[in-house]
Amino acid sequence: MDFLGLRNLDVITDTVNMVRATKDPEFDIDAVPLDDLRVFELLGRGETLGVFQLESPPMRALLRSMAPTSFDDVGALIALYRPGPMSANMHYDYADRKNARQEVSYFHPDAEELLGDTYGLMIYQESVMRVAQKFAGYSLAEADSLRKAMGKKSREVMAKERSSFEEGCERQGYGRELGESLFDVIAKFADYAFNKSHSYGYGLVTYQTAYLKAHFPVEYLACLLTSVKSNLDKAAVYLSDARGMGVKVLTPDINRSVMDFAALTPAEVPVDVELPHHSPGAITFGLSAIRNVGEGLVDLLLKERDANGPFDSFHDFAERVPEQVLNKRTVESLIKAGAFDSLGHPRKGLLMVFEQIIDTTVVRRRERDQGVMSLFGDLGGDDGGGGFDERVSIPAVEFDKADRLKFEKEMLGLYVSDHPLLGVEAALRRKVDCSVAEAADKDDGAIVVLGGVITNLARKFTKKGDQMAVFVLEDLDAAIEVTVFPRVLMEQGHKLLDDAIVTVKGRIDRRDEARLGFMAQDVQIIEGLDTASAAPLRLRVPATSLNELKIHQIRKILREHPGESPVYMHIGHGKVVRLADEFCVDLDRVVGELRMALGHDAVVL
Repeated sequence: MDFLGLRNLDVITDTVNMVRATKDPEFDIDAVPLDDLRVFELLGRGETLGVFQLESPPMRALLRSMAPTSFDDVGALIALYRPGPMSANMHYDYADRKNARQEVSYFHPDAEELLGDTYGLMIYQESVMRVAQKFAGYSLAEADSLRKAMGKKSREVMAKERSSFEEGCERQGYGRELGESLFDVIAKFADYAFNKSHSYGYGLVTYQTAYLKAHFPVEYLACLLTSVKSNLDKAAVYLSDARGMGVKVLTPDINRSVMDFAALTPAEVPVDVELPHHSPGAITFGLSAIRNVGEGLVDLLLKERDANGPFDSFHDFAERVPEQVLNKRTVESLIKAGAFDSLGHPRKGLLMVFEQIIDTTVVRRRERDQGVMSLFGDLGGDDGGGGFDERVSIPAVEFDKADRLKFEKEMLGLYVSDHPLLGVEAALRRKVDCSVAEAADKDDGAIVVLGGVITNLARKFTKKGDQMAVFVLEDLDAAIEVTVFPRVLMEQGHKLLDDAIVTVKGRIDRRDEARLGFMAQDVQIIEGLDTASAAPLRLRVPATSLNELKIHQIRKILREHPGESPVYMHIGHGKVVRLADEFCVDLDRVVGELRMALGHDAVVL
């Protein structure tokens, strides 16, 4: 038995509690059906960020190839995505055999009853044991001894087992030759194999997390973000995934947010917040996830809000919350994070006067507690009665977008209300070799071009006294630390600016097992990524000639000539479709090739 302290189990429990509190009091994750169509559709699309064991890009590619349709497929996935099976290409053999792209074959006809459920592949330790029983006449105890011997890789023990196995195959009537070839296969693979019970145990956690993401995406993503609130790299990945699913993550709000991330249905989302079409809802950013805002202070704040209702203004907030909450560093962080936006206070204006408001309010509160009356306290200032108002006014001035996002990123560790790359991500993607997340699967020393926005830029000195730089390159999905050594910095240093959108050519560095590194060789500042002004390509194709082969041909040509021009397909009479930004093309290079390939069937405009 394995006893695992998995973060995923906390996420499952927290999501179930949230679902029970808001949607279904009787919901039981242990009672969900294991043949749910929406789960297998989610897995087949590879939309498995946040799903236990299925997050990496290669695993998501395998999911799309396999298109799981049963819980048995989930268990097989867990066992197949291991060095041993993968080195023999068994993971893709399974996917191809399952989807009839490869013929299912068996080393002997009698093996079909043992390996039929895994398409002729020995993917579990139990598969090895069943083969040993059937073909070599082993008892269960002997088969388990064989499994253990293979795991220990003892030459003496293996030599003894080989002799017993081959003799057993001969006794069973299968012949010594089959025993030899079969033992060769088993000996190579068995020490890497998972046992089936382990795979299915993991598989159940995998399935349950996928079920929650498929059926309760807002609640699940909220709990997932809470579970990684101290790991900003992970949080950025899940935030991007939420955006992709149409789930909007809202900046912290003094009247709406709670301790941790929480789910809102579309009906609960404030009217001034625009949700994507068919959005399942929104997530409020947890107050305790803001830098310099501890859980103890949030607890005090929430108790006051629960007892006496929402805050009407910043002055009301300063008057009501316990004095410990009015820690100036904490309040400054709340302002920069946008927590007072819904009260109508601009962030810049509030930052200019919040210390003065706190100071005067604290003095007045202490005097009141001591029985000292304010000279103007009874003249109606706080109740709108027209008397003298001694409250400090908040200037109506606001930061520009760049500064607002900079402070937001500083306090939350993430761009939440907006992102410098939103709207230009497709154009940037055409200038890079892979995304930052995909770089994690590249080999040590691989040279790639990555793109994103520069954050956390810091200039340092080497032991020799030469200047170098380190920064974080962040795209919409992930972030990576980039090191710029002195020679490169001398040539490229003038291009390094916080919040600049750049491409970086460099080398993957895996020497630190705990953290992936990237060594910059060249930096290019990217400007004019907006494709709206680029001349479009218009492709008119008769509906009668638009078969699958023609579509594949058009897609292939468009992908081979990436550029800035959007593509419009005119199909039949009157129907116009704008292709996704990933198909934007270099107009000068693509037109001639399209005309040659499509001939008279299509008109290229």
